[in-house]
Amino acid sequence: MNPEADKLYQLLPAIYRMRDAEQGNALRALCEVLAEDIAVLRENLDQLYDDQFIETCADWVAPYIGDLIGYRTLHGVTDRTRSARAEVANTIAYRRRKGTATVLEQLARDVTGWNARVVEFFQWLETSQYMNHVRPTNLVTVDLRNWEALERRDTAFNGIAHSVDMRRIETQQGRYNIPNIGLFLWRLDAFAVRRSPVCRVDDERFLFSPLGNNQQLFTRPQAETDIAHLAEPLHVPEPISRRVLDRYLAQYYGPQLSLFLEADNLDTSVNQVQVCNLSDDGPSWAHLPVSKVSIDPVLGRIAVPPGTPPVNLRVTYHYGFSMPTGGGSYERGKTFALGGGFASVTQGVILQAELTAAQAGGIVQIDDSGRYAEALSLNLPAAAKVEVRAANEHRPTLVLNGDWTITLAPGAELTLNGLLITGGRVRVTAAGPVGTRILRLRHCTLVPGLGLTSEGEPLSPSAPSLVIEREGTTVEIDHCVLGGLRAVDNTEVSITNSLVDATSPTGVAYAALDGLGAGGVLSIVNSTVMGKVHTKRLDLASNTIFAAALTNGDSWSHPVWSDQNQQGCCRFSFVPLNSIVPRRYRCQPDLAVEAALLEADQPKGSLTGPETQAITLATQARVRPAFSARRYGLAAYGQLAGHCPEEIRRGAEDEAEMGVFHDVFAPQREDNLKIRLQEYLRFGLEAGLFHAT
Repeated sequence: MNPEADKLYQLLPAIYRMRDAEQGNALRALCEVLAEDIAVLRENLDQLYDDQFIETCADWVAPYIGDLIGYRTLHGVTDRTRSARAEVANTIAYRRRKGTATVLEQLARDVTGWNARVVEFFQWLETSQYMNHVRPTNLVTVDLRNWEALERRDTAFNGIAHSVDMRRIETQQGRYNIPNIGLFLWRLDAFAVRRSPVCRVDDERFLFSPLGNNQQLFTRPQAETDIAHLAEPLHVPEPISRRVLDRYLAQYYGPQLSLFLEADNLDTSVNQVQVCNLSDDGPSWAHLPVSKVSIDPVLGRIAVPPGTPPVNLRVTYHYGFSMPTGGGSYERGKTFALGGGFASVTQGVILQAELTAAQAGGIVQIDDSGRYAEALSLNLPAAAKVEVRAANEHRPTLVLNGDWTITLAPGAELTLNGLLITGGRVRVTAAGPVGTRILRLRHCTLVPGLGLTSEGEPLSPSAPSLVIEREGTTVEIDHCVLGGLRAVDNTEVSITNSLVDATSPTGVAYAALDGLGAGGVLSIVNSTVMGKVHTKRLDLASNTIFAAALTNGDSWSHPVWSDQNQQGCCRFSFVPLNSIVPRRYRCQPDLAVEAALLEADQPKGSLTGPETQAITLATQARVRPAFSARRYGLAAYGQLAGHCPEEIRRGAEDEAEMGVFHDVFAPQREDNLKIRLQEYLRFGLEAGLFHAT
């Protein structure tokens, strides 16, 4: 019985309860009905009490409590800003420290979700010092023996005095002046690779990167627990330099720190590790060790003493990237296509054997971040559903010995999740009867150019990463990095939140098998395409950057080319002007050219043909995507540069940036910070935002 009903029933006189029991408990049943409404009323009263406190109130109440203390809502683009609860709860604590550098730094972290550091530039001005308040570290003459101050000059951790700079800090030009406050933001995050086998050069030389390229190592940021503490280099995802690692090795090297080595027959404790510059020295490397293991964090190289080849050498390290894309040690559990039991694969197990056993239907899960060098193939029968995936928070490397050939019968579905694939193409063969089949790529990297040299250049720049030879195949690509695609007619390709890189704007990113004709129907959203595109029909292009160009004497007539334009839409995207695509809606540089011509054509009709052409060319040259890095393997790969035009940085439908990192919502994060600065910045001071990465 409902406890509320029992309590109500016991309040009745005993004589009524006795008579009720004799007559079938009709009165008890009535009490139970009344008790349900009483329980609802009691729950509502309890919630009304809870709604007086920000920690326990309902979600809809939080903005009203915030309004009582003057809280202004923000763009809900990060976990902390999607709900006002946390920030409203902290507002009083923030206001008690209003105007201080520590609270500005905490605000920057809270509202942007990025690591941040605040710098009071007036602290580093060259000034005549008051003898009762001497600043011994603020010297006009630079100490050339202080390597750390020299290495960190003009960064967020600058320690060198500067002369006054009269330019405005809001333009990111001026810095060192009396009213200036700088907020440095780290747009890159550090992603871990755990216990991954090294790439062997010879018995003494090894590389951190499983692809065999030079890899800049990053700091694993340590959490700050005190609001009154300003961030230090260990608290942000900074690239690790040689001198910093050498000086603070114990703070960076360890199983739970930024990097660590393990080997079965080698002592890799911190006392047996040293930091060296292992740059190329002819066919060998410079400064090869004699007694200790050497690490170069800038190039991601390892050298061991001669005569003791390491057995099973594994590395744990961190690399920089803009967002969780292309596989890695981040949460991917919600993207798994199939549930239930799975075949587990670890180092020493033959992957092909497990694939063959599961190809009639099942899951093959790789439970480590190892390297698997094999020749792979899959043959899925009709209606089979197979998923080949990395375990959550792991990124194994598949080094293909030739193409990975996949045969899909009608109704078959294959999902690849969390894999780093190099050495060959993923190829869906033309075998099998007519029918529909599905290939899904989620959080995978198919290395552009099939592989990388030690310098990070593509091994086969013109080779595609994915080839679809079978008509009737539906390809779904989500949160992936891959090279060019080739797809036959009567295929459908859907790309979201991904980067398709033909290794050059003049390369072929999407086309038919011959690299000239039209590939299958294409739909692409929130993505970046580096290279030319020729599709049978462009059903949808939204918030996408087509960084494509033609060479002199190019066999292509248009950089982006759709054969059937009676249907489809190209919206809020960057598409070169000389492209043939379906109807464009608020695309660039069309919109910018139209605005420039409208502004210059005063009075209306006064522009001549040559003037119109000159304005169009000038605007087209200005409004084009600029990237921090175009080469896969670099930390800032695919990231829009700070000087990228606002028409592209804020050109998406929701005023975020176009391209693969649309969902980072970088412009909205910066706007959130500017909103808060108006409230918390001390009167008379000016602030500027600087991207540390």
